Amino acid sequence: MEATLSPPLLVETVHGALSRSPYVSTKKVKVEATDGHVRIEGTVGTFFQKQMAQELIRRLDGVQRVENQLQVNWA
Repeated sequence: MEATLSPPLLVETVHGALSRSPYVSTKKVKVEATDGHVRIEGTVGTFFQKQMAQELIRRLDGVQRVENQLQVNWA
């Protein structure tokens, strides 16, 4: 059974993981968490970055579900 983290701690954990990733910039990413459900919103530059963010978060302890609402902005 996975550990249950409080929503603020889970958000902090997700932000930390994303900020250490060389693939995803957290400048335009918003994270919300409730009971193991993580929702990410914002913009990234490529579909690869969108997928990498999701996969990185999915593997974190305490994450049961990822709702990826990131939009790809090619500009």
